[in-house]
Amino acid sequence: MKFGSSGLRGLASELLGKPSGLYTEAFAWRLAAGGGQPKARVLVGRDLRDSSPTIAANCMAALAANGLQPIDCGAIPTPALALYGLQHGMAALMVTGSHIPADRNGIKFYSPHGEISKADEAAMAQYAAEKSDSYRSPPSAETAFPTHHDQAIAAYRARAKDILKPGSLSGLRIGVYQHSSVAADLLVEILRSFGASVTPVGKSDTFVPVDTEAVSPATIAKFRDWAREFKLDAIVSTDADADRPLITDENGDLFRGDLIGLAVALYLRADVVVTPVTSNSGISKTFGFEVLRTKVGSPFVIEAMEASYRAGSIVLGFEANGGVLLGSDCSLHGRTLTALPTRDAMLPILAVLGTVASTGKKLSHLRELWKLPACASERLENFPVESSRSLMRRLADREQLQRFLAPFGTVAEVDETDGLRTRMATGEIIHLRPSGNAPELRCYSEAAKPDRAAAIVALTLERARAITSTDETEVV
Repeated sequence: MKFGSSGLRGLASELLGKPSGLYTEAFAWRLAAGGGQPKARVLVGRDLRDSSPTIAANCMAALAANGLQPIDCGAIPTPALALYGLQHGMAALMVTGSHIPADRNGIKFYSPHGEISKADEAAMAQYAAEKSDSYRSPPSAETAFPTHHDQAIAAYRARAKDILKPGSLSGLRIGVYQHSSVAADLLVEILRSFGASVTPVGKSDTFVPVDTEAVSPATIAKFRDWAREFKLDAIVSTDADADRPLITDENGDLFRGDLIGLAVALYLRADVVVTPVTSNSGISKTFGFEVLRTKVGSPFVIEAMEASYRAGSIVLGFEANGGVLLGSDCSLHGRTLTALPTRDAMLPILAVLGTVASTGKKLSHLRELWKLPACASERLENFPVESSRSLMRRLADREQLQRFLAPFGTVAEVDETDGLRTRMATGEIIHLRPSGNAPELRCYSEAAKPDRAAAIVALTLERARAITSTDETEVV
């Protein structure tokens, strides 16, 4: 078990027993150390993985054993749980592995003021290590805990109404890829409430992991077929817990997370945009807002948003996966859209579709209008963590890095904020980064054309896999 870029992650089989209770006890201890009150209410939500109900039950039993009052919010989007907690000053935890496969899961923790910090994570990990041998799981609860699922969903639905004007999506034909997203039906309902003609597609009774930064060719092919069959203006979806959006244009081609973040920044007239180094370099130019770069992970984005906030300014964060964090209240259509400093899929989906409706431009045309460098991203799955670390250590040597990237030209600059982000003399960018959430190695690229960006990613990952299988003294 370890804390990744956003929350605790590990194999579901590891979380099912003692660890979920132990880390929940560590969370209760951290809340108390921060001034939390005995018998305080703590919200508990989950995604639709098979393992999530049992893990959530373990967490609620541990909360109760530590003198807190669990509130069962059931299957619910992570941002809806976080919003409800912020509105009522309640801590929360969400059982979700987000986009990673079904055999893995995780827990995301919130204080009454929002996401916990990296310092909180470190303290909880230390507590869990010290108490591991002595910890005993509490017995299962004999009675059901109070539920607030409907109230939390209602608050999230009400916030969505502040994003667009009534009827503003009238005339748009939108497909909703439902798969096993916890927001599958809610997204259909909200889009229809704004006047869109909605076609639900692809709902699954078994869990489907959707990584918005690494959508498979088979899934893209489905999008293109649906877009053509139903004559859609866009297809929208989320990952499992609805904190990352997935959007395609009218042709079924991905509208990448960088473009989604830019669209929201322009829609809200942001003054400051905070985004990790993995995001498209093109957003730093000519769009009228200040751009701050961070390491990957919502805690880093939140920290930078808080540091950059000034009274009256609109501060927005987004990640390359498309998840948007709103760091300040802002005025829209005579209403106040409240801050929600955690990743959310609903705001970006509605902002992008609202932009299409208000401008009359197709999403493919907006992509061309903004002229960002073409990006691509993919990952090596089941890539051992130690292999990633070994590769990063090797490529930290500039001669080794140059030899590794020789097929792409000469290395001009290297940014080590998170992984190795290399700008070549040609202006192309190649970024290698071990995942913080799973045994995966991720690669991001920028180039003049989409095909070139995709080819760079494919060859880089091919070379990365090859180099880790050779002798440590040898470079491919």
